Amino acid sequence: MKNTFQHPLPDKDGYFGEYGGSFIPPELQTIIDEITDAYEKIREDPAFLAELADLYKHYVGRPSPIFHAKNLSAKYGTDIYLKREDLNHTGAHKINHCLGQALLAKKMGKKKLIAETGAGQHGVALATAAALVGLKCDIYMGEVDIIKEHPNVVRMHILGAKVIPATHGRKTLKEAVDAAFGGYLEDPVTQLYAIGSVVGPHPFPMMVRDFQSIVGNEAKKQFAEMTGGLPDNLVACIGGGSNAMGLFSAFLDDESVKLMGCEPSGRDLDTDGEHAATLTKGEPGVMHGFKSYMLKDKEGEPQEVYSVASGLDYPSVGPQHSYLKDIKRVIYETVDDKEAIDAFFELSRLEGIIPAIESAHAVAQAVRMAKNGEKGSILINLSGRGDKDIDFVVENYGKDYGIDSEL
Repeated sequence: MKNTFQHPLPDKDGYFGEYGGSFIPPELQTIIDEITDAYEKIREDPAFLAELADLYKHYVGRPSPIFHAKNLSAKYGTDIYLKREDLNHTGAHKINHCLGQALLAKKMGKKKLIAETGAGQHGVALATAAALVGLKCDIYMGEVDIIKEHPNVVRMHILGAKVIPATHGRKTLKEAVDAAFGGYLEDPVTQLYAIGSVVGPHPFPMMVRDFQSIVGNEAKKQFAEMTGGLPDNLVACIGGGSNAMGLFSAFLDDESVKLMGCEPSGRDLDTDGEHAATLTKGEPGVMHGFKSYMLKDKEGEPQEVYSVASGLDYPSVGPQHSYLKDIKRVIYETVDDKEAIDAFFELSRLEGIIPAIESAHAVAQAVRMAKNGEKGSILINLSGRGDKDIDFVVENYGKDYGIDSEL
């Protein structure tokens, strides 16, 4: 496997411009420094890279294909393509970094992987990786999301993971992160906190970005083979931002390629607690051990957030995204619940592909761009499949789309 983990940022202290870093207690920093040192070594280790490449190919099923969505393209008069991360083993992009972190934990002699999950995709992927390498696994998940994403909860149990409910606050992703950090602090020596996105203290934003960069590296080569050039536009949904950084990373120096991230505006972008549009409505701040844009309440604490997509309702965002916003390399817009659900059904019924609700936000953004006159090609990171969402969608929205909710 060619080493593609070389990027100019972050700097040695984990900063992307003014964002990132590590804001954690000194006693925990010692443990995190050990993780940083171990990761810096294995990312240069040909044997590790070869082992990871073998798993990507023979276990995950990489490379994931690019599909030209001809029906969707014909309807809107714009060539729309999908990077099919939904076809990976476990059904999403999350397996890319979970395998990397599980191998790192194993090499460091850790006994358990610990993590948070929102939609359950990261939880399933980490439980899968833990089973593969023979580690225990604890997954923290908000009580609301446990009910909403029941199929993924069942998968985690089958895979041998322990699912621990987060019962405070809104009982969703932010609270799951809180609970997971608490669980990690109880024993940071024998556990590795496998953070589920490009967030957290250094080195996690870098580490997860590196493991996800395979998405963009593949896409760049595949798109050139299909079309003879680069896509005009890239589109990806943004919660913490791992799938977007995975796709964007290979194209950051290609000025002809427009990069678009779409955040959830939920039920109401102008009402606190009814959206999770961090880059659109937030400001710089520190939470969960790193500095980035974040949504704050009147006391400066993390604001309550909401999205129909459980994997996107987080009141902060990866620090590299904050940097890319400030330098205007990536444009960040918002998609509301209705647009996302419309896109969920449209992709299902035009192309026979049921997307995760998270990924449907990116589909909605691409459709909006086409409606607004964009004629250049659009490549969407279809970051996950929608199996986990079908019961929730039918129960709450089925009648609006001609489906009997009593199925």
